[in-house]
Amino acid sequence: MIRTVVVEDEEHSRKMLMEMLHENCHEIAVVASADSVKTGLTVIAEQKPELVFLDIELQSETSFEILERLPEINFELVFTTAFDHYALKAIKFCAIDYLLKPIDLNELRIAVAKAEKRMNRENLNRNLEVLLNNIKSNSQSNHRIALSTLEGLLFVNVRDIIYCESNGPYTKFIFKQGDKIVTSKHLKEYEDLLGDYNFFRIHKSYLVNLQEIKKYIRGDGGQLIMSNGAALNVSKQRKEGFLNIYSGS
Repeated sequence: MIRTVVVEDEEHSRKMLMEMLHENCHEIAVVASADSVKTGLTVIAEQKPELVFLDIELQSETSFEILERLPEINFELVFTTAFDHYALKAIKFCAIDYLLKPIDLNELRIAVAKAEKRMNRENLNRNLEVLLNNIKSNSQSNHRIALSTLEGLLFVNVRDIIYCESNGPYTKFIFKQGDKIVTSKHLKEYEDLLGDYNFFRIHKSYLVNLQEIKKYIRGDGGQLIMSNGAALNVSKQRKEGFLNIYSGS
């Protein structure tokens, strides 16, 4: 049995999640629950869970404060939230599992199965370290993103990415240092994540770092010369949007 703690400030949501786990995830044993940062820290210290479901917003505080105050994190973690906003994007950025409320039963079962398979505290600690550093950092230029590769997760500095190239169900990242990394996710997923970091989708095949453009050559769609010398086509459909954002970047 997986010793589990549920931290959720809304009583109805807390009871609902605990009931769903009890009735549908028989490998789970909920040993305690909490409704705040203070009580969450207490029950985690007392119960030493293997898995924690952690609501992002806890009254006037956030669950990130729990993670920062713990002397060590030696449990698997699944965030829960009703809000698809900055905090959720930060979690996706670091490849940490989450569930959107109202929680779907099938997604809950998948999250539990994934947590049971992982049970790899070293990887989790690395993900959380990057997450907390990104949240606390005053500059996006210092942010790091987790890239899912065939070998596992790699954490890279966003500022080092020149552009991303679609390769069917995969995405190839090209870096300033000349490195290339192939990830097992569609370009669309990275377009959503990197949109706030001065990246723009100029073509169905390319997502570029606007700071790494050396030259724009006019044409039907036009062409970009990137800082590494790569020449990338801009699609006709995306030309206007690109010029609007690039002229103001």
